[in-house]
Amino acid sequence: KCGKHGKFSKIRKLPAWQCAWCGHHVHPMAGTPFEHTTTPLQKWFYAMYLFTTSRHGVPAKELQRQLSVTYKTAWRMGHEIRKYLGQVDGDDGLSGHVEIDETFIGGKGGHKDKHKKTIVMGMLQRNGMLMTKVVPDCKKSSLLPHIRQNIAAGSLLNTDEHVSYRQLANEGFQHVMVEHGKKQYVKGIHHVNGLESFWGILKRSIKGTYIHVSEKHMPKYLAEFEYRHNMRKHTEFMFERLLLSF
Repeated sequence: KCGKHGKFSKIRKLPAWQCAWCGHHVHPMAGTPFEHTTTPLQKWFYAMYLFTTSRHGVPAKELQRQLSVTYKTAWRMGHEIRKYLGQVDGDDGLSGHVEIDETFIGGKGGHKDKHKKTIVMGMLQRNGMLMTKVVPDCKKSSLLPHIRQNIAAGSLLNTDEHVSYRQLANEGFQHVMVEHGKKQYVKGIHHVNGLESFWGILKRSIKGTYIHVSEKHMPKYLAEFEYRHNMRKHTEFMFERLLLSF
């Protein structure tokens, strides 16, 4: 800031450095998940490593045990890392051959208790990227805007026979349905089995690892599983990508 060359010295009570000439502060952790933390960075990096080497997620109690921190600290670290995973993964547009489906997560009852569940919509580019969104319901007014916004016009879309998808052909897309109600799950190259597989992993992980996820926090957990899915072909770079993205 002052234009002079010199060494920056560490400020003892702040995670910052200051210029020896003018005292200007530099905050290396500003704008990162570590901005307001007092937890050592080694523990943060190890927690991030655990998230990238686990297939079914890392609960706060596991972080508490592994890092020797309080449960409150572990819970906050987990949520900050999930938000960061979502930022790194991003929401790049989809195109080509795309599967679309929705599912209900949570609650104790079956589909009869849909009002107690969180509704999640998924869009999966065949052999490519996955994108998920929490939606208030399965009406076309809730689903179609996400399709228009995130999928290139003219793409080939595969869905089940849900009524909300029936006007996709009028929206500038190629649309082929598989009729699950008639026990039809594959029609040539057309199916939504890729998304069904992801839903299975997501639901088993929530039930077995996290027990319960509220609708409020669901987007962060979805970001965690999206990141793992989208990096599935380059698992050796999962952790490195997080570090290089700061």
